[in-house]
Order: sequence, then C-alpha cells, then structure tokens
Amino acid sequence: MLSRRPGRAGLWMLALMTVLSACTTAPPRRVADVAPPPTVQIPDDPYALSSHRFDIESLTTDLVGQLQVTRATHEDTFTDLARRFNVGYEELVRANPGVDPWLPGEGREIVLPTLHLLPNAPREGIVINLAAMRLYYFPRAAKGEKPVVYTFPIGIGRVGWATPEGTTSVVRMARNPSWRPGPGVRAEHKENGEILPAVVPPGPDNPLGSRALYLGWPSYLIHGTNKPAGVGLRSSHGCIRLFPEDVELLFDLVKPGIKVTVVNQPFVFGWHRGQLYLQAWDVLEDDPRNWTSARKKLLSRTLANRIEKELKARGESMDWEAVSRVSHQPRGVPVAISGVAQSIEALIAAAPRVRNALPIGANWQGEPEEPVPAPAAGTGSTPATVQARP
Repeated sequence: MLSRRPGRAGLWMLALMTVLSACTTAPPRRVADVAPPPTVQIPDDPYALSSHRFDIESLTTDLVGQLQVTRATHEDTFTDLARRFNVGYEELVRANPGVDPWLPGEGREIVLPTLHLLPNAPREGIVINLAAMRLYYFPRAAKGEKPVVYTFPIGIGRVGWATPEGTTSVVRMARNPSWRPGPGVRAEHKENGEILPAVVPPGPDNPLGSRALYLGWPSYLIHGTNKPAGVGLRSSHGCIRLFPEDVELLFDLVKPGIKVTVVNQPFVFGWHRGQLYLQAWDVLEDDPRNWTSARKKLLSRTLANRIEKELKARGESMDWEAVSRVSHQPRGVPVAISGVAQSIEALIAAAPRVRNALPIGANWQGEPEEPVPAPAAGTGSTPATVQARP
C-alpha cells in the first residue's frame, strides 16, 4: 500500500511540531560547552606626536622633532599618509625609496620624516626652504620662555614658475579671498582649453583656499588650497601652498608686517648635543648652481659661520666622506656626521613605531573640508589691483 504524501497544511503542522519538540525536549546547551575563541594580545602602537609645533631645546641647537615609523594599511597611499601626519608627499617618497607611493602594501613600514634641521637663516618670522618644501615660523619668545617653531609642508612653484628667493614681508592678509589670475596664468589655462574668469570668488573652485597672506612681492602669496594633494610638490605658479588646516593656524599666528625669508638650501648642517648633523634633499631641477661638479665648494658655502667656529673650537674638521655619502643619496633625514657615526638604517631601526592614525595634537580632524563660504559683500576679497598666481 502506497503512503500518502501530506499536503501543504500537513507539512506546516509537521514542521511546527518538530520545532516545538526541539524547544521543549532538547537539553539546554551550557556556556561551558562552547569553547571561547583564543585571545591574542596585540600591543597597540602609541599615537604619533603632532609634527607642526616643536620646542627648540636651546639657542645653540638646530634639530627639532623626532623620526617616527608607522605601518601602512591596505588602502593607504602616500597622499593619505602625508595629510594624516602633516608631511609632504615628496618628503615621504624621499624617506622611503623603493616603496610604491600608490600601493605601499598592508603592514609595510613607512618612515615619517618628522625630524628637522632648522634652515641656515635668522630665526625670525617666516622662513621657507624651497629645497625642503617646508615653511618654518619662529614666533618671538617672551623673556624666560623657551623658543618654539611651527613647521608645515608646502607646495612651491613648478619649473618655469619658480618661487622667488630673498627677503620680503606679509603686507596684508585675507579670509576667503577672491582669486584674480594674472595674464600668464590665464594664457596657460587657455592653451589647455580652459577659459578662466577674471575673478574666481571664494568657494570650492578657488585655488587660494580659505586664507591668503599677501607678500611684498606682487602676485606672490602664501595661501591655502582646494587641492591638498598638491602640498609637498612643485605644483603652483610660484605661490606657497599649505594644507587648509595649516594655513588657518598660520593665519591666526602672524600679523601683517612679519618678515618672510625664502632660501633654497638642499643641504643643511646643524648642531645638536655636541654632534654635527647634515640633512639632504634633492636639488631642484632649475637650481642654477652646479652641484655636480662643485659640490664640496658649494657645501662649504652653506655652513653657517657659527658652525665653522664651533668646528675650530672643538679642533674638528669636516668628515667629507660622511658628507658625500649623505649628500649623494638624500633621504631628507638628519644624520650625525661627527662624533659617533650614524647610519640612516640605524636611525630608522631605533625610531618609535606609531599608530597609523591622526597624531596627538593634530590640527586636522581627518575629515573632508566643507566648501568655503562666500564672504559678505565688501569683505574678505582681493582688491582688483592684485593679481595672484596660486
């Protein structure tokens, strides 16, 4: 005799009885029966230290900051890391030779060049070293206070649009400036098929960003940017670009009339705790000095008088072999070239490993910028007589 298959209602009833039976007759599973997952203790790296403000240990020291190392995530690029740790793109590339800047790789150690030799220039006002693509601001210290320095990565003029060298001053400052591109800038854009308006108002399309410091050199500015990826590169028409958060901080620190000194020093010497250091960067393509054939002669000229006097007082001479080694393979990392010999590899091995996250005290919140609001009529705009090249 063939068995009869239950209908749809019978199937539902059978399923319900099975569930109820399981709920009422199956013994409850004790917690002890479930093995907990193994616990793996992974020590967290400490957070990095902010890299935009440093105490200057003494009037005779030239070294500030600390070399640090972090680990890339699978989605990091050097553009991401540069913004996060307030360093320049080229600084990262130089400090990490052989690492793909667009795909460093999960867990890859990345050297953060947050150790700096101060430029060979008076520690007064704003000092810019074009070769380092870095700005330094030295506020006047009150009596009895330790001097400090603020330093930020910058974008500078492209080849053919070089940022000028020399001494000038900040003549005025503006929030939410309008941009009036000069004739040369407009002509270049026209060649590329883009017609620039005579005036670009404040907002997300304004390359000056939210703050501008106008220099005594007509048409040259220190300003923010609507393209932060260009900071740390030769990316402008001669102006000095800062990350949006950096220019806002600098804007609040300085006043019109402050001195601005622009130098081009690819090799900087300095003392720290009795040792002489050298920090080397790549020579800019349009640097008119012939570093290839006259490197030793030019390097001798870059020594500050006080450094030469200190060498003589100590009865020491320059270790030109160490100088040659550092200057021919610039990494942008200060290395001791007197006393106890140092190698960059040893410095990196001894550097603290830090968390790949915003540093403690960072002045960026890690979030995209909001569009720059337009100012009220008659405020915060560039006068018609000023033409700026961003």
